[in-house]
Amino acid sequence: MKDIFLVLLSAIIIIQLVVRLIARGRQKPIRGYLDIIALTAEQKRRVEEIRRDFLPQVEGIRQSLRQKRLQLNDLLFTEAPDMKTIAEKSNEISALQTKLEREVIDHILQEKELLSPEQKREFYRLIRKEFEKGGLGVHGERGNVKDR
Repeated sequence: MKDIFLVLLSAIIIIQLVVRLIARGRQKPIRGYLDIIALTAEQKRRVEEIRRDFLPQVEGIRQSLRQKRLQLNDLLFTEAPDMKTIAEKSNEISALQTKLEREVIDHILQEKELLSPEQKREFYRLIRKEFEKGGLGVHGERGNVKDR
């Protein structure tokens, strides 16, 4: 009797886990902060238009940043590190970070223009919370936006 109970309990737990995994797989992934705010169909369409340009552009910058940081890592660990070359690589990284920050700022301003006053207040709270944490994890860069 005890064994049957344990088997049934295990089956129920497994079924619940499977149902949760299936439900999670059906949820649309969050790609940005405006995915958390309730938008009209027209607002969603316009956000997607903005993202069509923004996402590939920032991904290119992020890829360049990763590449430059790996190059910097190699320079730092050579037998005889060249400080001039290291400084130049560091400046390249700083320039890319500045470019990325500008793109994100422009993106936030573009998206903000699509919102109603109440939506702007919610958007402000989301962005403010990220700035308080030290930056923006725009579009999945630092994990799931929903958890913020």
